[in-house]
Amino acid sequence: MQIKLLTALTCLLLLLCQPLAAKTTIEHWQTQQGSQVYYVYSQALPLADIRVIFDAGSARDGDQFGIASLTSALLDTGAGTWDADTIARRFESVGAKFSSGISTDLAYLALRSLTRKDLFDKALSTMSTIVAEPTFSDKDFERDKKIILASLQHREESPSALARIAFNQALYGQHPYAHPGSGFIATITKITSADVKAFYKQFYVSNNATVIIVGDLDRTQAQNIANKLVAELAKGQKPEPLPLVSMPIQGNTRHIEFPSEQTHVLSGLPGIDRKDKDYFPLVVGNHILGGSGLVSKIFGEVREKRGLAYSAYSYFSPRIRKGPFTMGLQTRNDQAPEALAVLNQTLIDFIATGPTETELVAAKKNLTGGFAMRFDTNRELTEYVAMIAFNQLPLDYLDTYKSKVSAVSKEAIKEAFQRRVLPSLLQTITVGSRTPKPGG
Repeated sequence: MQIKLLTALTCLLLLLCQPLAAKTTIEHWQTQQGSQVYYVYSQALPLADIRVIFDAGSARDGDQFGIASLTSALLDTGAGTWDADTIARRFESVGAKFSSGISTDLAYLALRSLTRKDLFDKALSTMSTIVAEPTFSDKDFERDKKIILASLQHREESPSALARIAFNQALYGQHPYAHPGSGFIATITKITSADVKAFYKQFYVSNNATVIIVGDLDRTQAQNIANKLVAELAKGQKPEPLPLVSMPIQGNTRHIEFPSEQTHVLSGLPGIDRKDKDYFPLVVGNHILGGSGLVSKIFGEVREKRGLAYSAYSYFSPRIRKGPFTMGLQTRNDQAPEALAVLNQTLIDFIATGPTETELVAAKKNLTGGFAMRFDTNRELTEYVAMIAFNQLPLDYLDTYKSKVSAVSKEAIKEAFQRRVLPSLLQTITVGSRTPKPGG
């Protein structure tokens, strides 16, 4: 009964969650163990969101593709003297939510808990043990490894997944960004429990940790929480920065034959990192080009005017190094050449002419008008603060975002696209069937 009541209370608080104050004050300090801490006080609700992030995403896999993902998946399967069921019951008994995962750049452990002391202390203690004392038992390792191998086998049947893998390989070659975070069957098969323990020992260390705390906790509480989370970690070393991303020297188109009714098309090139001087002109420009859904230029040309695809889009995915600029669509096999030609021509025309004043005004209004809603809950704000922390962006990033978007001009967009998005270097992947149907 207590568990149900606590869970219901947590859900009610989420439903009643009110937008955070317009100005976001992010405080930053370093623990004695060498970990970075980013803290935002929010008293709107008796809740706290805590995240511990490590520079331990799939880009740190080395040649063991998938080991970062496997390590993260195993963290809460056993820690200290507890097995997975015990850990789950401890969180459930206080109405807390725990998760872990990776991206290309980082690994994270996340906790959402009520801040009532008895409830919060148990949730935090459980998280601290997972952070510092994962057991990585052979039994858990073999079970999760089999699950991952089964999912990778299933991935082979997905044309969209195959397109994404080939696209990243085309863009990044031998760079650590080239492989999928979940790895390949051949690489996962070779990973051992000892390999996972070695990966954790190397990367899950205090000098490589950043703690994010957002919620109804004062500064002293936040300091104590951060210290507790990293106190038992080995000090270790922060890994060397990832290598820079090289641009392709020429464009390339590759088709992968697949027995499907639709062809998946991806085209692009390495784009921007979070600190890129062209970040705002490119992001605002792309909102007009293909990032604004039904009113974007790409959608209009591909879908509205010609009916070649249900959706068509473009976006930048900034990372600690240059993340991809991606254009994509899915279309009937026989329409794929025409759809790709329209996609490319729309990009070429936009680079040549830039946006109109009307398009620019609408894009700015869209980006700035809805920006505050992207982090109007503690959990969403935590994700933004984690992004700011990992990329070492200014602490006032959220407060200055609107003014930086508003300052973008038509000329800046046109000039940035002409320098940075070169159609002659586009890497294009198509996955689908070129074989005509019998009788077709």
